[in-house]
Amino acid sequence: MVVDGHIPEGRLCRSRTDADVGETLAGVLDRGLTGYVVFEPQGSILRGGDERAVLTFEEGVPVLAYHAPTDAGGTDALGALSGGLFHAESYELPADALADAHRVDAFEIPPTAPADRLADDDTLVKRTREAAPDDRVDDGADAGAVAEFLSDPDRIEAIRQEARAEAEERAAEWGLTDQLDDG
Repeated sequence: MVVDGHIPEGRLCRSRTDADVGETLAGVLDRGLTGYVVFEPQGSILRGGDERAVLTFEEGVPVLAYHAPTDAGGTDALGALSGGLFHAESYELPADALADAHRVDAFEIPPTAPADRLADDDTLVKRTREAAPDDRVDDGADAGAVAEFLSDPDRIEAIRQEARAEAEERAAEWGLTDQLDDG
């Protein structure tokens, strides 16, 4: 399998029919695979189509995604892997054999994107984030913390009350208490 001429054929180390994307991603992380996985939806195999998508990995951490039929790369390529069962083939390659492909910014994905978007597995997202190199971890991890914060109305109300009290204190200091809205 070659992605836009950038990925040479690797050594097949695992081939599985009826593969679940989440289980495959967890297995790749557990093995610390450097190489790539080719996912092909089962329906595509039966129809004789070519709906393959490729994810590359360094030491088990996703680096890029590519969907050949649509020539989509990056997070756009992950949409081709949503839902259903797949045939998944894992290939090993030395890291230097992936160097050219990993320089194609249009194919790059945040390390946790496949675990989050395809497997919807918080534990796998956390494990992937922990395994990812520090320079690649900025993948929206803070978005989860923001969402958690915004879903806690008590914390938001406490902050509002604190801000209101501080505003009233400042207004009193500056002699502006008559300008405050009591609503």
